[in-house]
Amino acid sequence: MSNIAIKVEHLYKRYDLHKKGAGTLRDTLTNVWRNGFRSFSAQETFWALDDVSFEVPHGQVLGIIGRNGAGKSTLLKILSRITPPTKGRVELNGRVASLLEVGTGFHHELTGRENIFLNGAILGMSRSEIRRKFDEIVDFSGVERFLDSPVKHYSSGMYVRLAFAVAAHLEAEILLIDEVLAVGDVEFQRKCLGKMGELAKGGRTVLVVSHNIDLIKSLCREIALLQNGHLAEKGLTDHVIGQYTQMVQKTGKADHQFNLNSNKGIYIKHLKLLSSGRRMKREFFFGEPVCAEISIHSIDEEINGLSLAVGINSQLGQRILTSLSDQAGIQFGLKPGKTSRVNIQFKGLILHPGNYSLYISLRRGKLVVVDDLIIEDAFTVQEFSERADLKFEGHWGIIRIHPEWQIHKN
Repeated sequence: MSNIAIKVEHLYKRYDLHKKGAGTLRDTLTNVWRNGFRSFSAQETFWALDDVSFEVPHGQVLGIIGRNGAGKSTLLKILSRITPPTKGRVELNGRVASLLEVGTGFHHELTGRENIFLNGAILGMSRSEIRRKFDEIVDFSGVERFLDSPVKHYSSGMYVRLAFAVAAHLEAEILLIDEVLAVGDVEFQRKCLGKMGELAKGGRTVLVVSHNIDLIKSLCREIALLQNGHLAEKGLTDHVIGQYTQMVQKTGKADHQFNLNSNKGIYIKHLKLLSSGRRMKREFFFGEPVCAEISIHSIDEEINGLSLAVGINSQLGQRILTSLSDQAGIQFGLKPGKTSRVNIQFKGLILHPGNYSLYISLRRGKLVVVDDLIIEDAFTVQEFSERADLKFEGHWGIIRIHPEWQIHKN
């Protein structure tokens, strides 16, 4: 038997993007008159993967990192046989279990118990094999109380707990994981890390995609870096993370306003970063206040009870903080064709100088209305300020706080 669990050879994935005519009816008719009907639906080609080749031996945990749009999720979807490659070849030596995103892999109308047996059957396991693993799966997931409820009623954290438990405990030789562990709580993430280490020691192969560099470093001896669909680097973790850091520092954005369409009836329309004087900018001094103004638009739906989650990530993908509007008592509604603006005010950016990304999620209760969005290099913190009390001295970590000190003499 070959020692190689996954072999990828010259893999390509092309998407054809169709640009529809935009503007008024008059603009569209004028465009068709001048350029013909073919101009109404122009086609552009986007290569999500471009000549990617690598091998993963049995028993290795390989991390995959890269910026949004680099091709990480596309790669895992091809390995999971969810989508076919345009060109190239993939060889998988073993049964594959995948955990790609919340909402896939389970039938929402079935209970947790029924989905465990369904997933086992998909992997080719007999009913007796699944029964043998059943108690371990339920115990690991911690959702025994809700086992006979349809999973459509599960929170995202419960869903991920059960989905990971199923994927990790059923007899699959290759496990593919894409970012979903970010949904679980810290204790469950720790359990997952331990389980993935056990799987690797037992000869199972794990591919994990994550923006969380701390998780990747703790789990993987080797990682692969994707950039614009290419395999930019593959090697020892510390070396590749160094290359990734340099890449991030060289390619900051200049945009101050983002269009974040979710292709749904409700979408996040704009994000503006504003100074205390309401001026739009992306470079701030250490300790300077900043306001994030987020515009949410509804095309044709009325919906109430909405809330926002906004987080800040470091340039290596670590989550620094998250703020939830509903925990501050802020919820809002939308009417068809209307836009609501929500502001979140950070009184002072007490962050180490560097580039930072923003994470935004639009929710209604525990239901995600607009998928989690990460805006890479949304803003930069500079170390110089004319105010002496705001100057950043020394490299003391990501966040600078001012605790109180006391001395008690005997």
